[in-house]
Amino acid sequence: MTTEVSGPAAAASAEEPAGRERESRLGPLILTVFGLYARSEDDWLSVASLVRLMAELGLDERAVRSAISRLKRRGVLRPERHGKAAGYSLETATLEVLAEGDSRIFERVRAVAEDGWLLVVFSVPESEREKRHELRATLTRLGFGTAAPGVWIAPGNLADETRRTLERRKLTGYVDIFHGDHIAFGEPRSKVRQWWDLDELAGLYADFSRQYRPVHDRTQAEGVAPHEAFQTYIPMLTQWRRLPYRDPGLPLRLLPPGWSGESAGLLFDALNRTLSGPAREHAMAVIHAEG
Repeated sequence: MTTEVSGPAAAASAEEPAGRERESRLGPLILTVFGLYARSEDDWLSVASLVRLMAELGLDERAVRSAISRLKRRGVLRPERHGKAAGYSLETATLEVLAEGDSRIFERVRAVAEDGWLLVVFSVPESEREKRHELRATLTRLGFGTAAPGVWIAPGNLADETRRTLERRKLTGYVDIFHGDHIAFGEPRSKVRQWWDLDELAGLYADFSRQYRPVHDRTQAEGVAPHEAFQTYIPMLTQWRRLPYRDPGLPLRLLPPGWSGESAGLLFDALNRTLSGPAREHAMAVIHAEG
């Protein structure tokens, strides 16, 4: 016999996955705000200012506080009071990640053929399978592709960032890193399509351009008020900052002609120039007003 659940209990059950999904989207938005504005404020923001800023993005206080708690549990933020004001500071490891991310997000250094290739090989005991998952997730986020089972590959210019990231995550005991050239067999241009899902990445860049090209055109024609710039800039930057981590920055000669990442990058640069200043003006006014 099947027992059906109805009424408030059923509604709560149905809403629970949606709530978790909403919180998972909220976390990146909150981290974007902290990354942009907390570092000039002793790496700290008050809860009141954060709640007000997120409200301007259409997000309610309860969901924001829940997402902040998740970030605290993950070791991204730590609670800290400044005088009578409750707030959160960025953890040291988070500051390191944000500093490295600045280069990826705003500079997007592209590899050249002379950089060669970086290979990561790892072996994780079955008793520590969670480390295997963490390693795979970390390498994927750094932009690595898979050359063969257990062999991950990236352009050679990612060597320093890869080493620092694996050290910070205490994963070096499972990993060997090699640097070299592809000398045979096959053409690297065809190989990279096996190592990375370039079609998916190109689609993500195309989606970004389709969504934000009209925004760029409108702001260029009409201008933008500080509060409107903030409301546009935070979601735009949050969506964009995932892409440079999915993209290994391969040499252009190895990518399909008319690579959509190039035009999307130029669009992001233009939006960043137009929106970042007035968005910051608005955010800092709120932060200082709320203490």
